[in-house]
Amino acid sequence: MTVTDRIELNPNIMLGKPVIRGTRVTVELVLRKIAEGADEATLLAAYPTLTKADIQAAVTYAADSLAHEKTVVLTGQG
Repeated sequence: MTVTDRIELNPNIMLGKPVIRGTRVTVELVLRKIAEGADEATLLAAYPTLTKADIQAAVTYAADSLAHEKTVVLTGQG
């Protein structure tokens, strides 16, 4: 399975935010919980619909999204 098999964007689910397919668990939620110190076992216990592969897909999706962002550097007017 690929990231796109596990991550879904649907305007009718969570306002179109990327979610784990078949759930209402957003990629953002997974990342925030990890940032707060949650480990894989904690996430799986708190969200029983998730799998290890779902958590990995969420992290990969976020990394891929950042990799494709364009950065614009604004310089001050002198």
